[in-house]
Amino acid sequence: MAASPTPKPTASEACLAALKAWQDQAFDDRSGLHEPGAAPPLAVACSGGADSSALLLAAHALWPNQLCVLHVHHGLQAAADGFEQAVRSRAQSLGLPCHVAHVDARPAPGDSPEASARNHRYAALAQLSQAAGVRHVLLAQHADDQAETVLLALSRGAGLPGLAGMAARQVLGTTVFHRPWLALPGELLRQFLAERGESWVEDPSNADVHHPRNRIRHHITPALLQAFPAWRDTVARSARHAAQAAELLAELAAQDLAQVGQPPRIAALRALSDARMANVLRHWFTQTLQTRAPSAAQMSELVSQVRACSTRGHRIELRVGEGHVLRQGDCLGWLHSTGFAEP
Repeated sequence: MAASPTPKPTASEACLAALKAWQDQAFDDRSGLHEPGAAPPLAVACSGGADSSALLLAAHALWPNQLCVLHVHHGLQAAADGFEQAVRSRAQSLGLPCHVAHVDARPAPGDSPEASARNHRYAALAQLSQAAGVRHVLLAQHADDQAETVLLALSRGAGLPGLAGMAARQVLGTTVFHRPWLALPGELLRQFLAERGESWVEDPSNADVHHPRNRIRHHITPALLQAFPAWRDTVARSARHAAQAAELLAELAAQDLAQVGQPPRIAALRALSDARMANVLRHWFTQTLQTRAPSAAQMSELVSQVRACSTRGHRIELRVGEGHVLRQGDCLGWLHSTGFAEP
């Protein structure tokens, strides 16, 4: 008699299993943070929406005594007060402490609204986690979010770091952000809530197709899903390949920067290929100077100017991001709007 087929796990079982697998991988015996097999104190970033509500409930099911809730009020829409109240009510019903930060996430002129809100959100979450004495923060991004992020990066002509999408683990100061559900489709998270009879709040801005991410979600994703049913998995695989390549480039850039010096010596830069010079200069900007990397056009012009700098009297001056790159003797210097940066 043939064996009965193994029943398909419910959404609740799949979500909890993925969270438990993340715990086992993230906090194994080598972490030194706790007893093997246990998780340290954790925080869940919760907006009140479906995804983060599902993560909060799943985390509470596994770690009810070592959890707190973090919420960021962005001040961008009238519904934000309702989001905060929904999160506070959820945390209270679970018997969990809830920490809320109010920020003004309106973008500066020329900045992306999405990027501005994201930067304010992560900075606020890091501050909240530090105040709560919690180092590890769980985020609810899932496979659909990852695929959208990669498509956005493609639409903007991003390099490898952008094409790598969101990292499963991201460090900001002393706070470690974790995305344990990047391999799960968003539909599964809503099924998880439905199986438990749980509700959530809908962000009205998610229907606004003026936002690029929403255009992808409402117009492009359905077409891709119909034409290529496994597109989320293949995009995720490409993102992992890009992440590995970006890691290798970062390692090479660190090695090259040690050779060209800080500030970078022009002669040493000119000994590199154009691609390698651009790679080490990008690393200098983002890691040493802690400023935005040049655009592709700015980097191309900077490499050309350095390549042409073969005489003592040759000048280099180029506006890049938040300041200017200048020649200072035999080296490159950086003039920020507030003055010269330290090398």
